Amino acid sequence: MGSLQKNFSGKTYRSLYGLLVLLFVLYSEACLAQFTLSAEVRPRTEFRDGFKTPTTSSNQPAFFTEQRSRLYFDVSDAKFRFRLALQDVSIWGENAQIFKEQDGNTYLSEAWGQYFVTPNLSFKLGRQILSYDNQRFLGGLEWAQQGRRHDALLMLFEDGEHKTKLHIGGAFNSDDDQAEPAYLQGPSASFYSVPGNYKNMQFAWFNKLFSAGNISLLALNTTYQDLSDSTSFAKQTYGAIGKFGGKKLSIGTDFYYQRGKVRKSELSAFLAGINATITTKLTPLTFGIEYISGTDAGENASGKLTNFSPDFGTNHAHNGFMDYFFVGPANGSVGVTDIYFKSKIQIGKGSIVANFHEFLTGSRQFDLNQNELAKPMGFEVDLVYAINLSPVVGLHVGYSHLIASETMLALRPGDAKHNNWAWLMVTFKPVLFESEDQKAL
Repeated sequence: MGSLQKNFSGKTYRSLYGLLVLLFVLYSEACLAQFTLSAEVRPRTEFRDGFKTPTTSSNQPAFFTEQRSRLYFDVSDAKFRFRLALQDVSIWGENAQIFKEQDGNTYLSEAWGQYFVTPNLSFKLGRQILSYDNQRFLGGLEWAQQGRRHDALLMLFEDGEHKTKLHIGGAFNSDDDQAEPAYLQGPSASFYSVPGNYKNMQFAWFNKLFSAGNISLLALNTTYQDLSDSTSFAKQTYGAIGKFGGKKLSIGTDFYYQRGKVRKSELSAFLAGINATITTKLTPLTFGIEYISGTDAGENASGKLTNFSPDFGTNHAHNGFMDYFFVGPANGSVGVTDIYFKSKIQIGKGSIVANFHEFLTGSRQFDLNQNELAKPMGFEVDLVYAINLSPVVGLHVGYSHLIASETMLALRPGDAKHNNWAWLMVTFKPVLFESEDQKAL
């Protein structure tokens, strides 16, 4: 995909978009399938002064606008569903006003087909989103403009009568260091060198809906290539996620355990969280705590790791919107205990989300003199105002403030106790064309 993107100009992509639209319209009319053409334009302006890690007096705040532009082609009938999503992510101003070639990242965001063997059993394959439960471990990462995608094959069994779902999936990744077919037959044909991505993955997810809630079970295995010596290592993650209760009070809980290896080190780590949501006349109130285990400083010398990693989750939705934890490498193996309070207040046609977090370390850490650091790392407040300006236009405005403790400043780059982040995002999601529903599912 990288080489294809480099060779295609913006004009080429626009021509391709037009051709695809025409082909899909003709195809849907010919086969009497339901066809929908929709789009999304989402510019987000951000002011960053201590985002992800504390800033310093020598740093200048960042101010920029990043835009996501998408075009969705959806086709479906009684036996299949199909989606092709084209995407471009770019920073305002990265191109001159007069240009022949456009910078940015234009590529396929989604490209998958789903075939229904029976109404309950289907197979889905291609580039797709894997998003389950509260997206703590498997999520689409849609807050990030680029999102997160997997090239995978899924078997989906969904029984509406018994309110059960079972998804079994897998993926095997290869890179294009050498041109095919030499690559497929070379001495290093099985070597996978894309940093941070798995070489292969298998998972099973089961969900059962009850009258008073639901429970999900997850088992996932990932195998990685060690780029330093070309060996492989694998780790397994097992999860149980539940939500129970009624309209006035509900309880949410999740537990994940990880085992296996990270390179040469044995891994044994876990995440445990519980929260309670009380519904009042004014607003829901959520109180919760989440513990994500870390590895004590110096413990890594023994070859044992106890730091949990929510590898494929939408981590922006957890542990504060300023992304200090598990978004990038900033938190290392420290782990975190997150004590939080969340609420959402309706104001006219809009709403305000107000979240408060206290962060503590999830392991024992030491300063340069080998004195143990205190557990508290800091406090964060997140405020977001959201309103739908029309059925296809949404507005979000956010502000977050993080007060870093001495422990946070000892563990992270930066020395500022007070850190800020502000943003404004407008989302346009119109339906451009929709054929008559001649064969509804």
